[in-house]
Amino acid sequence: MHWLMIIFAVIFAWALRSLDFPVEDSWQKRWGRSLFLFIFPPILLLMTAFAVIFMGSDGTMLGLHASWLSYVLCLLFNILAIAILLKLSYQGYISQREINQYSQELVAGKKARILETDFPYSAQIGFWNSQLVVSRGMLNILDRDSLEAVIAHEQAHCDRRDTFYFFWLGWLKVFSFWLPNTELLWEELLLLREMRADALAARKVDSLLLAESLLEIAKATIGSNYFKLDDRSFSVGLSCSLPRDRFTERIDALLSETVAIEDSSYWYLSWAIFAFSPLITVPFHY
Repeated sequence: MHWLMIIFAVIFAWALRSLDFPVEDSWQKRWGRSLFLFIFPPILLLMTAFAVIFMGSDGTMLGLHASWLSYVLCLLFNILAIAILLKLSYQGYISQREINQYSQELVAGKKARILETDFPYSAQIGFWNSQLVVSRGMLNILDRDSLEAVIAHEQAHCDRRDTFYFFWLGWLKVFSFWLPNTELLWEELLLLREMRADALAARKVDSLLLAESLLEIAKATIGSNYFKLDDRSFSVGLSCSLPRDRFTERIDALLSETVAIEDSSYWYLSWAIFAFSPLITVPFHY
């Protein structure tokens, strides 16, 4: 019976991730649907493995005997997921210690850690209470008004606790890399996250100014590699690397002001509770 649970969970997770999703839908639908498709499959696999581990390698369920091989497989899967989580947490801890050694300055009225590099870079880095990090290169290429637009964008990430939530999403991404569309959905979530921060920033600064700042930064980074911290799930910022076509979509959305701030992700995520359904089978194991 345990094998049937595992096989069903893998097939269902694979099939769900294989679904096509139209990008022409509204921002609210794209955000909620992408979150659901990204979160549900790996959580379903984790809960299935946890249920099998909890039931053990002995006994029967619905007249079918348990298997020690399925138990070991699920145990290894959850150990791997926990090991990845610990590794990412340690990387975050080390990066936070490194960032705390940077000097602090006031940038457009906000305290920021200054990264001494010519590469134009700004980001919120951390977990729940993130810190603003701005590079010397960013300060050199942008005037005060443009810097205020950039800081407003970063403050939007801070207000929405994007570093915290995307740390957990990044963890799901790493151990579910083998599922279909993992990278595609991750890029979609990154894009929508930046579009939301742009829209929030546009409430405080001129949207055209923010778009111009984005283009100025993009021109300055042509032919350069994005700063290494930007690839980590606990770092979110204006200069987040995205494919060129998605960067263009972000600019278009900012100029047309088509991104609604309030989203319907809670409705979509309410369905994610069914990812815990494998735990219901535990009482049926004897």
